[in-house]
Amino acid sequence: MNEELYPVMISALQHYSYCPRQCALIHQEQTFSENVYTLRGQRVHKRVDEPGTRIEDGIQVERALPLQHKALGLIGKADVVEILPDGSLCPVEYKHGPKRKKQHDDIQVAAQAICLEEMTGKAIPVGVIYHHSSRRRREVAIDETLRKRVEETVIAVRKLLLSDKLPPPVEDSKLCKACSLHDVCQPELLASQGRLARLSKNLFHPEADA
Repeated sequence: MNEELYPVMISALQHYSYCPRQCALIHQEQTFSENVYTLRGQRVHKRVDEPGTRIEDGIQVERALPLQHKALGLIGKADVVEILPDGSLCPVEYKHGPKRKKQHDDIQVAAQAICLEEMTGKAIPVGVIYHHSSRRRREVAIDETLRKRVEETVIAVRKLLLSDKLPPPVEDSKLCKACSLHDVCQPELLASQGRLARLSKNLFHPEADA
C-alpha cells in the first residue's frame, strides 16, 4: 500500500502523543487491556457511541459521526459534533476525569476539526474537550501550531505502523503507571534489562580476558 495513503486512525494520534510504544501495541500488535481508567472512559463514551441526532438548547448535536481526511489519510469518528444556529461546527471529545489540559487530547480533537474542515469546507477554529468528572468544557484553539503538530503526528504514526518495529517505553513513570497496557509493556523489566546490559559492559571488559 502506498505510504501516503496508509490509513491512520484519529485515536492513534492520541495514543502516539501519549506514548509511541502504546500506539504500536494497540494499532500494530492489536493488543488492548482494561484498567480502571479505560473502564471509566468506556462508561463516559457509552452515551455518545450510538449514532444519532438531537437538539439541545437550539444546538444540533450529532453523535458518533464518521470522519475522514483524504489528503492526510485520517479516519475515525467524533464523539459529538455540535452544529450551532449560525451553521458553524465544533467537535467535542469526551474524556473521563477532571478538567485539565493534556496535549494528546488536544491533538485528537484538533484532528477531528481538520477532518470536518475538509469534509464540509467550513473553517473550525475551536474544538472542545468535555471532562466528565467535573462536568466542565475546555476549549481548544485549533491554531497553526496545533495543526502542524497533527500533521507531524500523522506522519510519525504512519511511519511507525509501516515499520513493524516496537518502540521502547517512554521514560515517565507517571504515564506508565496510568497506562492500561502496563503489564503487557513491562517497562520496568525492560529498563532493568538495559541497566544490566550497561553494568555488564562496564564490569566485564573483553580486554580482561586477553
